[in-house]
Amino acid sequence: MLAPSLALLRRSAVASATRAGAARTFSAAPVEVEHGRGQWKTYGNLESYKPGKFQVKCFNKISPIGLKRFDEDKFDVRPDGSDAANAHAILLRSHKLKEEEVAHTVRAIARCGAGTNNIPVPRMTELGIPVFNTPGANANAVKELVLCGMLLGSRRVIDGINHMKALGERGEARERVEKDKALFGGREVMGKRLAVIGLGHIGASTARDASAAFGMNIVGYDPGLSIESALKLPREITLVDSIQAACADADYISLNIPYIKGEGGTHGIIGADIIDNCKSDAVFLNFARGELVDSEAMKAFLDRGDGRYVTDFPDDLCCDHKNAVVLPHLGASTEEAEDAAASMAADTIKDFLEHGTIKNSVNFPETSLPEREGKTVRFTIVNENHPGLLAGITEAFAKSGLNIVQQVNHSRGPVAYNVLDIDTTNHDNVLDFKNVQEEITMLEGVLSSRIIYGEPGTGFAKNLGGDYFV
Repeated sequence: MLAPSLALLRRSAVASATRAGAARTFSAAPVEVEHGRGQWKTYGNLESYKPGKFQVKCFNKISPIGLKRFDEDKFDVRPDGSDAANAHAILLRSHKLKEEEVAHTVRAIARCGAGTNNIPVPRMTELGIPVFNTPGANANAVKELVLCGMLLGSRRVIDGINHMKALGERGEARERVEKDKALFGGREVMGKRLAVIGLGHIGASTARDASAAFGMNIVGYDPGLSIESALKLPREITLVDSIQAACADADYISLNIPYIKGEGGTHGIIGADIIDNCKSDAVFLNFARGELVDSEAMKAFLDRGDGRYVTDFPDDLCCDHKNAVVLPHLGASTEEAEDAAASMAADTIKDFLEHGTIKNSVNFPETSLPEREGKTVRFTIVNENHPGLLAGITEAFAKSGLNIVQQVNHSRGPVAYNVLDIDTTNHDNVLDFKNVQEEITMLEGVLSSRIIYGEPGTGFAKNLGGDYFV
């Protein structure tokens, strides 16, 4: 337990429309919540704690443009992650996050990028922590690299550059510049057939620009094509019902699908059954994930024909093959993409911490409850997706004489998320949420709860295996 000087630290705040920096319009009645009970083993560095602010811990170097999205009066951002033992949110790029790095105080995690393979998402779901990503933030940067890769796979430009460097070292560049051009012949992309596997942000953008700028014939495959992505596709695209059908007659094949482990996943989805039925001179473009491609099947394809493999995921079997172009992982490595991803991640974290909104989460249901005028306090609850829990939650409010004026309850797989606005109109005295929050949080199946009332960093409680942490 905490030392006596720290136990039962209570923070009372009057949050109203006149409160400086308030995130929303709250009750004018004083709101009292409990803050400081439970096993605060990860709350050890109290000297680094800034009351009245959300603390954001950063791993990796995060774009300063993105970090500026956090208001200084409400957020304590630690860019290098130092002295952030009391983090309320985590922001990261490629850092491989471990569970022991996630303090009990953490409410949310956001990755500045699309993939979340470096985050233990299933475990975070069990702990009731939403994990966010930034879909589409780096789409333009990756798309441009895909189009670049298409040209690199067509003209042996890199081989030609290396050849000229070697000639230059021997003083023969001027003499051989015309004679040796026949060694690096290629083909044009105009009028060729491009198969786009996966038509999300990057795939749709690639299809559109390859059609408009390069005059290519596009065929696409995506069993989960969204309306948003469909609206971005070129009118002339041909949609097919399988990867095999898309690749069969393609000159270029762009992979834009996520890597999913396990049965029914996408590990090695581009295998011999696909590759062996492609044109012998097809160019594969993989700027998605290296594990999507069966390396042995790809090497056999490169060995027997004039096909190409262009990727920014090194592979031991294909890395030094004469028909492979292997780049560093450059897909999102532009200033613009890093700024956009960091800004989107910061906005997502702000929306969640200040309003309880869930958007672009990979493990929680998308949830948004409109702001309601009048005297209300917002309550959010994360629980296991079991029948009957919602009834127990609403009953606890009813017993406390608190009226729910609006609410939303959504679920996704094993987790459910609730946002409720509580009417404070008839409460002239101090409105005390301590008891009702503890009752709700300690219901079997509830993982955590938050009271959003205008005082950043407070109002959070967790059920740690039957131990109340607040």
